[in-house]
Amino acid sequence: MPIAAVKCLREPAQVAALLDPTRQLILARLGQPDSAAGLARTLDQPRQRLNYHLRELEKAGLVELFEQRRRGNCVERVMRAVARSYVIAPGVLGSLFADPDQPPAEGTPDTLLALAGRVFNDVAELSEAGDAAGERAATVAATAEIRFARPEDRDAFAEDVQHEVAALIREYHDESGPEAYTIFMGAYPVRDGA
Repeated sequence: MPIAAVKCLREPAQVAALLDPTRQLILARLGQPDSAAGLARTLDQPRQRLNYHLRELEKAGLVELFEQRRRGNCVERVMRAVARSYVIAPGVLGSLFADPDQPPAEGTPDTLLALAGRVFNDVAELSEAGDAAGERAATVAATAEIRFARPEDRDAFAEDVQHEVAALIREYHDESGPEAYTIFMGAYPVRDGA
């Protein structure tokens, strides 16, 4: 099975395992399978210490057994990361997760963060269900950068986008259609140097 591009961490124990700096080094190296002995040479750390961290990462589901090799009287476990990168689902925070159904004032960064958190959780669940079923969900994504000469232009653009999206929804929406999709749109200022 190929290594996943992104794994969404939805359990506090996974997040705790990932936050250790040594474990982050290990995961960064395990895009290619390796053993504790190989990692010890690469990272210049004791094999026993790395074995401990590998066991904790395996227990958290962040690494998996790739193969076992016989080395003399010992069996060497070769491990690999389960993904190339990791993201932490906002839902890990439990009741502290921002509730997008109770958003703060419209047009604030808090509103966008709460809605983005809901999208993040929904897409993570969709991705996990697809992985379990051996299929990928069809999604649509677009990103762009736009510069406005004046704040009034930004406000007019936002109004036009809402109008056009509403028109597209009216054109394509079919109440009897078998597939329902959530549309999420947001805009925020580009940070200096970004």
